[in-house]
Amino acid sequence: MKIRDIIWHSDTAGGRIFDWCIILLIILSLVTLTVSTLPNLPPDLETFLSFCENAILWLFTIEYILRIATAPDKKKYGFSFYGIIDLLCVLPSWVFMAAGAEFDLRVLRTIRLFRVLRLLKLSRYNDTMERFGKALSYSKHELLVFLCATIMLLYLSSVGIYYCENSAQPEAFKSVFHSMWWAVATLSTVGYGDIYPVTTGGKVFTFLILMVGLGLVAVPAGIVSAALQKVLEEENR
Repeated sequence: MKIRDIIWHSDTAGGRIFDWCIILLIILSLVTLTVSTLPNLPPDLETFLSFCENAILWLFTIEYILRIATAPDKKKYGFSFYGIIDLLCVLPSWVFMAAGAEFDLRVLRTIRLFRVLRLLKLSRYNDTMERFGKALSYSKHELLVFLCATIMLLYLSSVGIYYCENSAQPEAFKSVFHSMWWAVATLSTVGYGDIYPVTTGGKVFTFLILMVGLGLVAVPAGIVSAALQKVLEEENR
């Protein structure tokens, strides 16, 4: 049996075993990540967790190299969604390890589980995921415009509340950058309440931003829903 068949096809015994091994490695990686965040771990356990992660990193690196080497279209795989995810699961870890920095992207390995969901008899949902992907593709320009408008509105909100509240609350609204947290919490309608306006102008401004935020939250859902409806209509035709 060829290595290519084992890596890329799950309809063989070797392919199924390989996919299950990848699932177990991903789960083990996430378990080690979660356990390592516990405080006051015994030194022996920390050493064991570090050994496990290094071993898993090597295995995923070898797997990525084999996927690149055996891919029918190397360029297509390298720039595909899963190709980029596979790369992000290994390359940053090596870079940060070499630089001595602590930054962990192991959680991205969770996304890799979608590649092997067919083993869990979830292939019936492939059509649904495909529709959703088409809907995002159809609405990408609208979503991009919405994202740009949101960023501009976020900046304008930060500037507005800064001028309204800086004189009354110089510590909470030190600058436009400090005011951005308030703008994010308000526009998203979360409203944590850690910083809030106390002046009349600030309260009126906050009310206006809240009204805009209520509509802002609903816009992406409407865009994607319309695109999904378009996909369904095309399939029915």
